[in-house]
Amino acid sequence: MAKRDYYDVLGVNKKASPEELKSAYRKLAVKYHPDKNPGDKSAEDKFKEASEAYGILSDKSKKENYDNFGHAAFENGGGNQGGFGGFGGFGGSDFSDIFEDFFGDFGGGGRRSSRSQSANNRGSDLRYDLSITLEEAYLGKKQNIQFSTSEKCNTCKGNGSKPGSSPDRCTYCGGNGRVRSNQGFFTVQQTCPQCAGSGEEITNPCSDCNGQGNKQTSKKVSVTIPKGVDDGTRIRLSGKGEAGTRGGGTGDLYLFVNVKSHELFKRSDVNLFFEFPISIADAALGTTIEIPTIDGKKAKIKIPDGTQDGKQFRLKGKGMPFMRRGDFGDLYVQVKTEVPIYLNKEQKELLEKFRKIENEKSNPSIKKFFQKAKEFWKS
Repeated sequence: MAKRDYYDVLGVNKKASPEELKSAYRKLAVKYHPDKNPGDKSAEDKFKEASEAYGILSDKSKKENYDNFGHAAFENGGGNQGGFGGFGGFGGSDFSDIFEDFFGDFGGGGRRSSRSQSANNRGSDLRYDLSITLEEAYLGKKQNIQFSTSEKCNTCKGNGSKPGSSPDRCTYCGGNGRVRSNQGFFTVQQTCPQCAGSGEEITNPCSDCNGQGNKQTSKKVSVTIPKGVDDGTRIRLSGKGEAGTRGGGTGDLYLFVNVKSHELFKRSDVNLFFEFPISIADAALGTTIEIPTIDGKKAKIKIPDGTQDGKQFRLKGKGMPFMRRGDFGDLYVQVKTEVPIYLNKEQKELLEKFRKIENEKSNPSIKKFFQKAKEFWKS
């Protein structure tokens, strides 16, 4: 049997406005809803027909396709009519909601659970990126952050209706929050597209929030950055996200911490690494150096005579603090021997004299290398 024209189904012409389409569909939905006509197959078919027509004509893109190509635009899967459609994201639903969406309650016509409604109307989570210095990560800090979010409308207390009035039962789903259709052997139950699962419609909207139940605002929040926080740490601030709608809970705010690179210190977990340049003379003769530490203080390190380039010294407890613990990591200082790039006459003469009197004992690595080289050349 050929499908009826969608405009004829709703009893409107092609120039009908979105409001006229909605009004026409509401009348048919109320008249033929299965809950009002139990066991009436004809009424059920007309309800499905009206719902299908409104689903196409209320969508700008689908309506344009239908106006150009008629029902052929949605054959062979076009327009995503029939079947299970796309999954998309799970949003605020849990797995039980997902199974309910696809398989329903196998004949149960009860209203959607308040838990599922609340999850569906939960406010969005928000993300805030905060950059701090390594010193601030060491000490920890409190900081005020400001961000744009939505809060419950004070005028309507979040229900979206003008004070003194209440939301009406949704005409699309009859207040169930879900709509059902037959898919082969299964009865598929999905969230109502008109009321988003709340089972209610705003017919007398709040003038302050336009029926949304919440309003955009700028919010300030004081956050505590714990000592020892590392780059990429995520901090959850429960209930600081966007306000939910129609009884839904408030989302969370997630703070992502970015620890900036430091000019002197390199970090690996709770340990810090520091490269300190010394002269050839200090490396050969030994010395005591004074280095900065991340807490703003100084520490002394004794460099023994004959220290080689790359030698590493460990300062216990001079690294970053463990989060939520009282102990600290370590600071590793690596010596970098710097060869002079300019020598005056006296320095050159002294080095020439040293070169003449130095022996194999002074440079054991050099001696070892040439022994290996001679053995290689002989082979």
